[in-house]
Amino acid sequence: MPRLFALSRHAAKKTTRLSGLPADNRRQTRLLRMFTIAPKLRPSAVLCALSLLLVAQPVVCLADAGARHSVTNTDAPVHSRSSEPQERTSEPQKYIGPGSCAATSCHGSVAPIAGSRILQNEYSTWIVKDKHSRAYQALTSDIGERIARILKLNTKAEESPKCLTCHALYTTPEQRGRTFETSEGVSCENCHGPASAWLGPHTTRDWPHEKSLALGMHDTRDVIHRTEQCLECHLGTREKFVDHEMIAAGHPDLFFELDSFSAVMPRHWKTPRESAPGKPVEDAAWTGVRDWSAGQAVQLRAELERLTWRAKGKRFDKKDIWPEYSELSCFACHHALGPAKESWRQEHGFAGRRPGDPAWNASRYVVFRLLARQIDPNSAGELDRRLTEVANEMSKLNPDRSAVVTSATAASPVAQKFAQRLATMPYDQAGVLLMLQEISGDAETIALADERAAEQAAMALDSLYIAYSKDAKPSNAAEVRAGINELFQQLENPSSYNADQFATSLRKIRALLR
Repeated sequence: MPRLFALSRHAAKKTTRLSGLPADNRRQTRLLRMFTIAPKLRPSAVLCALSLLLVAQPVVCLADAGARHSVTNTDAPVHSRSSEPQERTSEPQKYIGPGSCAATSCHGSVAPIAGSRILQNEYSTWIVKDKHSRAYQALTSDIGERIARILKLNTKAEESPKCLTCHALYTTPEQRGRTFETSEGVSCENCHGPASAWLGPHTTRDWPHEKSLALGMHDTRDVIHRTEQCLECHLGTREKFVDHEMIAAGHPDLFFELDSFSAVMPRHWKTPRESAPGKPVEDAAWTGVRDWSAGQAVQLRAELERLTWRAKGKRFDKKDIWPEYSELSCFACHHALGPAKESWRQEHGFAGRRPGDPAWNASRYVVFRLLARQIDPNSAGELDRRLTEVANEMSKLNPDRSAVVTSATAASPVAQKFAQRLATMPYDQAGVLLMLQEISGDAETIALADERAAEQAAMALDSLYIAYSKDAKPSNAAEVRAGINELFQQLENPSSYNADQFATSLRKIRALLR
């Protein structure tokens, strides 16, 4: 199965040429290569993009009723959505569709607007560059329709709530404040919340961010909450998820890393965020590191919560499937079969489990555990103990539900405490270098954990080294980046993944880091 975060053969040939590009451009070129379902840009999106280039007059939207975006807004960052309870409006909050954000005076400018604390071309970036805008079209592809047939949905994929809940802005008729097309895909309000109550007011001068939150806006400035928003689909909830049945039908397995996924999206917001033009409210050098580190902790907590409700049989459709195989390592069973003498898996054995039993997918922890030890050794020890219990039980043929629930439930709040600390703590060059060294130095453990763990290591090194090299400007940066590119090349084809080769490549990077 092709990967989003893997070098294609075509991209691999371009590695030398890419080394001359700015780091962020190289990264997008490398990462944005391979979606399992990659629909073409829909004609309406092309026409809209052209109209943005050709038409000088702004389109009409609700926000035009208020003032233009204020460039003097002094909103402060909010790091915890539960820090202060917000008074909610009694009026129903409704969805009004992405067109409401498309005015050139709002978020539909062709290019970033100088002198504004926001870019104001967010809508244009979304509709032209962001694959979220084409998520619905993935359902209409041959693969999408085949998945629907295999799953016996008794309808087309693009008409099935099972699919639309993550591939579109899918709402009930009562939740719609105005007409919009489901075919517009995953759009503004999927992430920012129903906008009927706050769309107009949030454009007025000196309107505080907290008032928008009280009216139903999602706090995507908070890295913890932003990650949670992403994970609703990129990991799943009990109401919407990808399970082993869907993967067997052809849906991609889910994996995630906040900083890398944000880069490839690409980001449509200013980094660093500003309270007013030219007044950043976060350290520009380390925003990607914060996204990576806090995102890792939130992802681990969400994975443990998902494992818990699955063990309890709490799926919304009341189906009680245990163990749910999508919680296990896909590659423990799905890998190339060759002569036994050439098997690196058999050469290393099956530590912690009976041969033949698939291992738990620990990829969301194998890399993060190194960061946890660096930040808080005592809490990391508790987390390690609980996650070892989870891994040992889940790697049995018939894992005990209650034992899994007990250990996962105990580990989840520890992961959340790490997330809260990582979202607010300062970062520096020395700490990031140490993390790079820790990851590349733990080569064998990461490589043997399976390809998903290797993916997380590659994305982590990529994110961390981009930030570190911008700040430290090491003389051998090109050599290190070539080593990271080599990791992605090895992940391009799952059937050819070799843990020993990946570990060797990690060690080479470790020797270069200084």
